[in-house]
Amino acid sequence: MKKRAVFIDRDGTLNEDSGYPGDFEKIRIYAESFEAVRRLNRAGLLAVVVTNQSGVGRGLFGEADVALVHEKMRAAFAARGARLDAVYYCPHYAASANPAYAIACDCRKPSPGLALRASSDLGIDLGRSYVIGDKADDVAFGLNIGATPVLVLTGEGRRARDTLLERGQTPGHVASNILSAACWIIRRERRGPCSASTTSRKKSRRWTGRETSTC
Repeated sequence: MKKRAVFIDRDGTLNEDSGYPGDFEKIRIYAESFEAVRRLNRAGLLAVVVTNQSGVGRGLFGEADVALVHEKMRAAFAARGARLDAVYYCPHYAASANPAYAIACDCRKPSPGLALRASSDLGIDLGRSYVIGDKADDVAFGLNIGATPVLVLTGEGRRARDTLLERGQTPGHVASNILSAACWIIRRERRGPCSASTTSRKKSRRWTGRETSTC
């Protein structure tokens, strides 16, 4: 049987969004992120980080720097009893001076490439999985892969909420932070999805951008 996963955005969701951090010393992990990941681990859900890192394509740091940041981040979570099962990132930037990165890739969110790679590597059922993120593109990414997207109001979440309303795109849930999002996902998994599992499928109800409880 394929596995269920929670795809987690990095900057603004798992840690503070500090621009383009090229070393771990600039990463400030939200305190609640450790407990969120621990709970997802205990619930049997894979915790998979998916992140756009255009700082590589912009020439601000290299892929080795990204790999080291992620290695240290996974170690920080492990030290607190939380497991990040995998980390996938997109290094591309369309206006990059480096032709290797100035490409129209399929891995920059909201394109589905990172999730497709993770699904192949880890045996993930995308349709039974979730996405947690603070940006409109994270919600679009979740919709593009057939997962249930959860918008968090940390990072750019409040601005993203307005953007989503303008686009007419509806997340499965809106949560204050990653821990609240994880708790909602776990509760939903325990009782099973409703016949109308997201507000986008409830035709009589218009999403207003507020925190929602859809089951």
